Amino acid sequence: MILDEINVAIWFGLADEKDVLEIMDNKPENLELILTGRYASPALIDKADLVTEMKCIKHYYEKGTESRLGIEF
Repeated sequence: MILDEINVAIWFGLADEKDVLEIMDNKPENLELILTGRYASPALIDKADLVTEMKCIKHYYEKGTESRLGIEF
């Protein structure tokens, strides 16, 4: 199950961190749970089995390419 951009939703106050922590605690053992987005709290990071941070090295936006329909939005 993917909770896409849930960390950002928590950061903006649109979702409750306690609810997400409860989901993590009570998920079936055979369920893979993926939380995405910036601003993951220390509590979520601590509870996670795997934490990855992506860092942009090079992006075509820097050369003036605008967002494209169907790709970025």
